[in-house]
Amino acid sequence: MTVWKTSMRNFFAHKGRMALSAVAVLLSVAFVCGTLVFTDTMNTTFDKLFAATSADVTVSPKTAKVDDTPENGKPQSLPASVIAQVEKADGVKKAEGAISSSAVTVVDSHNKNMGSDTGAPTLAGNWTSNDLRSMEITSGHAPRGPTEVMVDADTADKHDLKIGDELRTIAVTGDVRARISGIATFKVTNPGAAIVYLDTATAQQKLLGSPDVFTQISITAEPGVSDTQVKQSVTAALDGSAAYKVQTQKEAAESNKDSMGDFLDVMKYAMLGFAGIAFLVGIFLIVNTFSMLVAQRTREIGLMRAIGSSRKQVNRSVLLEAVLLGIVGSILGVAAGVGLAVGLMKLMGAIGMELSTGDLTVAWTTPVTGLALGIIVTVLAAYIPARRAGKVSPMAALRDAGTPADAKSGWIRAGIGLVLTGAGAAALWATTRADEASDGSAFLGLGVVLTLIGFIVIGPLLAGIVVRALSVVVLRLFGPVGRLAERNALRNPRRTGATGAALMIGLALVACLSVVGSSMVASATDELDRSVGADFIVQSSTGQLIVPQAAKALETAPGIEHITNYKAIGAKLTNPDGTTTDEDVTAADPTYPQDLHRETTAGDLSAAYGKNAMSVGDDYATEHGIKVGDTITVAFKAGDTAKLKVAAITSDDTTVDQGAMYMNTTTAQRYIPADKMPKNVIMFAKAQDGKEKEAYAALKSSLAEYPQYKVQNQADFKQDLKDQISQLLNIVYGLLALAIIVAVLGVVNTLALSVVERTREIGLMRAIGLSRRQLRRMIRLESVVIALFGALLGLGLGMGWGTSAQKLLALEGLGVLEIPWPTIITVFVASAFVGLFAALVPAFRAGRMNVLNAIATDG
Repeated sequence: MTVWKTSMRNFFAHKGRMALSAVAVLLSVAFVCGTLVFTDTMNTTFDKLFAATSADVTVSPKTAKVDDTPENGKPQSLPASVIAQVEKADGVKKAEGAISSSAVTVVDSHNKNMGSDTGAPTLAGNWTSNDLRSMEITSGHAPRGPTEVMVDADTADKHDLKIGDELRTIAVTGDVRARISGIATFKVTNPGAAIVYLDTATAQQKLLGSPDVFTQISITAEPGVSDTQVKQSVTAALDGSAAYKVQTQKEAAESNKDSMGDFLDVMKYAMLGFAGIAFLVGIFLIVNTFSMLVAQRTREIGLMRAIGSSRKQVNRSVLLEAVLLGIVGSILGVAAGVGLAVGLMKLMGAIGMELSTGDLTVAWTTPVTGLALGIIVTVLAAYIPARRAGKVSPMAALRDAGTPADAKSGWIRAGIGLVLTGAGAAALWATTRADEASDGSAFLGLGVVLTLIGFIVIGPLLAGIVVRALSVVVLRLFGPVGRLAERNALRNPRRTGATGAALMIGLALVACLSVVGSSMVASATDELDRSVGADFIVQSSTGQLIVPQAAKALETAPGIEHITNYKAIGAKLTNPDGTTTDEDVTAADPTYPQDLHRETTAGDLSAAYGKNAMSVGDDYATEHGIKVGDTITVAFKAGDTAKLKVAAITSDDTTVDQGAMYMNTTTAQRYIPADKMPKNVIMFAKAQDGKEKEAYAALKSSLAEYPQYKVQNQADFKQDLKDQISQLLNIVYGLLALAIIVAVLGVVNTLALSVVERTREIGLMRAIGLSRRQLRRMIRLESVVIALFGALLGLGLGMGWGTSAQKLLALEGLGVLEIPWPTIITVFVASAFVGLFAALVPAFRAGRMNVLNAIATDG
């Protein structure tokens, strides 16, 4: 009898008992593979899009960036005369000027925004032959004058647009009203951008503000001439001008891809992090499965040892079963991961981000990674039970199977757990005493890891204490049946501790994030109540600048005491200590101190709005040795250089405008040309006394034609902030749901194997009068108390983490700690229902046992 044959026989003999462990491996591997396939598909989609939309060679302004939002709402441009220079270069077949701007909003005749709700840009430009690489006109024709516009087919389908419908393109230089003359369809997948095309003259005037400029030059190479050769000849034709950037198709595509890279990487690694949590939870399930199987097969293993099997052979046999479990679960998980990725793509399509299954990308590394992770994690989880099986002596063949050899957790384990927990608690305490967020973050990370490991190690000891306490409140109400449930939960503290720990991990993260989220909302609300004096705030939900025509409409609204302009202006500052820094300086009207109350540590903030004056934050002042009266040289990126006197130093102990440097709008206008003057990022309004409702309605009415902006009073703004944080938390909770599902499977698995382990005992209890109903209730109560045990540990641990994290937030101005008790209590109560749900199948199977057959079972 070989080890392999023994492993195969045991694996298939107990395949029902292995099923839930296989499901845990399947889910975890599916999450990993699904994430990899989904993000690889997104990369493929954008790679194809950027490759298709890039010309053979592109010439653009040197400092132009793909994802750059121009301060004045007009993209950087180059003169049309560059086309003539480029056309003379060797290898150039064709050169044409192209225009593209993302600083636009497109609305229909009902003022409905045609842009995406997913954050994808709205782009406006001119139609060129280069666009035929990625699109084709499938209806109508390209725009031939200022009264015509062409739209992409995806946007037309989404908003039911057709030829002849009117669209209005809103830009900083004015609005363009035109009727749809054509519809162009992408040859590759469009992830969600809304695109409109104007005729070249209109695009130049309305998007760039000048008739003789373009945002880039698109060059088509002669047949047989490489992009690199054309790039070299074009660079030479431009005399190597430092004002321009020349890129091949590949370089331009890579530049576009880099602008998306950070977002895709963050999403990928965040999702993989949650998959790792699911794997961690799954380990407890696998450990429990193999521990209980080894305990149930004690006599069988003892007989194997008695007839000559060595410890190594027994150990190897159990590990081979784990390998088989890992292989089966991982293969199914890889397949399920591809399905999960397709499901995510469909979900993204439903919310407006189109991803085609034709671009589905399954790299060879994805199944290899899934199989490797699944098998390695399963084998590691089974290692300790395998060692325990190898230590079974031949004399164990004389004992009843299933007799727990580890009913009490070892004192050594308890001691290690207490030390780890104590060290973690000390690190969390150090977090609350840190003076710098960077130092506190290191202590917080250490504290979270140590307390988590400590609670896992000390789980059996805590099980004995916490389960008894919970039983007094919950189980004792059910009389003898409750007592039996309590003793069953306490029969094997290590098993109960491991099962509860699986649930503890997920709920600890839920509690921690709930505390942090609630504290952020409470802190921001408190800050707004104390510092914001404006009645209304006007801004774009998509980050668009406020166009002059919208700003003018606001200024004419009745019932308004004052309107405040607020601009962010890029500048290079030369400080009194000789250092230079690139900063965004805030140019606002003198009414801004009424709209936002800022404390000063020196000087008078109102003086900072005087002629050639400014303020700085106290952190910046301390770093560069700046005091009131010093002069800072400010070189505006869009204008001239000014020497400004520091009239005030503001406190940075705030979350609103932290570190902001203020000056009067008129000061900025003195040094920046009007056509380059940055547009408002946000605007504030103060209503006349007693006319708040009328002013609110008037402001909303004045912006009816500009749906990209929203008017909010303070209550709206607070609710919007709360909704944003809640939305983020809901996404995180959704990702944590997989770990919690795996933990629930662990409870089901423990109960199911426990029922098998206690078959004879259950038969004897039924024989002496325990009814089926009582038996099922006993198992359900045991499940409930285990779930509540895990929930109590998780919620307590999570609140400790969240409280410590909030102390770090307090260093950044978020000083209010708020425990979301309704959420905590709801999660705790819901855990009891999770326990009831987990016990349904095991309790049903136990109730259906034949009494005589159960009594006759060989332990």
